Amino acid sequence: MTAPNQLELYRAMFLARLVDERMWQLIRLGKGHFAVPASGHEASAAFAFAMDPARDYLAPHYRDLAMLLAWGVTPAEIFCHFFAKANDPASGGRQMYAHWGHAALRVISVSSPQPNQVTHAVGIALASKYRADKTVTWCGFGDGSSSKGDVHESMNFAAIHKLPIVFCVENNQWAISVHQSKQMAIENVADRAAGYGMPGVVVDGGDVLKVFAAAQKAVARARRGDGPTLIEMKCARFYAHTSNDDDARYRTKADVAKLRATQDPVELFKKQLVKEKKWNAAQDEALRKELLAQIDDAQAFAEASPDPIAEDAFKHAYA
Repeated sequence: MTAPNQLELYRAMFLARLVDERMWQLIRLGKGHFAVPASGHEASAAFAFAMDPARDYLAPHYRDLAMLLAWGVTPAEIFCHFFAKANDPASGGRQMYAHWGHAALRVISVSSPQPNQVTHAVGIALASKYRADKTVTWCGFGDGSSSKGDVHESMNFAAIHKLPIVFCVENNQWAISVHQSKQMAIENVADRAAGYGMPGVVVDGGDVLKVFAAAQKAVARARRGDGPTLIEMKCARFYAHTSNDDDARYRTKADVAKLRATQDPVELFKKQLVKEKKWNAAQDEALRKELLAQIDDAQAFAEASPDPIAEDAFKHAYA
C-alpha cells in the first residue's frame, strides 16, 4: 500500500479525539457509567490505513478508538456501546464501554481481563494460515499486558508457525498506576521480540506517519507469509486510566501538561500539515464544527435507542 491520504488520516484522529472528549464530559455529567480515555493513542489509526478493512481482522486494545473509527465503526455505534443500548454492536449492552467487538467488521471482542484478545488473535491468524487466504490479524495491547504470560506464549507460538499477525504494544508507560520502571527492567518492550525470533520495532506514537511506515512494513511481511512483527508504539495517556481512576495520586498536572505539549499525535500531525501547506486554521475550525455536529447526531441517536430487555439477559450465553 502507498502512503495514506493524510487528510483522511487526520480526520479519523481528530474525530477520535473529539469523541473521547465527549465521553469524558458525559461521564462528568453522570450520563455514562464508565469511560476509558483514548486521548494520546490516536496514532493507532495508522494501522487501519496500512491494512485492508475489507478482509483483515482486528483484536484491539481498549484505547484503540481512533483505529476503530478509521476501520469503519461509526460514532453512532460507539455511542450505543457507551450508553449500553440494545443495538450496541459490541455486546448488545452487556459489556462495559471500550470492550470493543464488531462481528460484521471482523473486530473481535475485548474482555476485562487483559490481554485475552492476544491468544484469540493468534488463533485467527492460525486459521488464516490454514486457509491460505492472505488475511492479516492486528493485535493491540498495553505495556502492562505485555508482561503477562498470554503475550509471551502467543508471540512465541506465532513466531514458530510464522503466522500472519502484527502485535502492537501501545506503551504509555503506565499499567493503570504502575510505571514501566516498576514493571520491567528493560527500556523497550520491543527488545523482547528477538527472544521469539521476530522483528521488534520501536516507533514514536506522537508521529502518525512513522507509525504508518512501521505498520505498512509489518503488514506486508505478515501477508507474504514471513511471520509476525512486534511494534512498540511509544505514546502518552492524557487522562486517568479510566473514569474510576484518580491519576493525580501518581503523577502531577505538570507531567500531563508536558506530555500534551510534546507528544500529542493530533496536534503534532496538524502542525505538520499546516507547515506543508496542506491544511490551515480555517479548514481545521470548519472540520471541528462538522465533526462535533456528527458527534451530536450520534449521541442523540444512541440516547434515543432502546435499552436492552431483561428477557435477552442470557441470550448467546452458553451456561
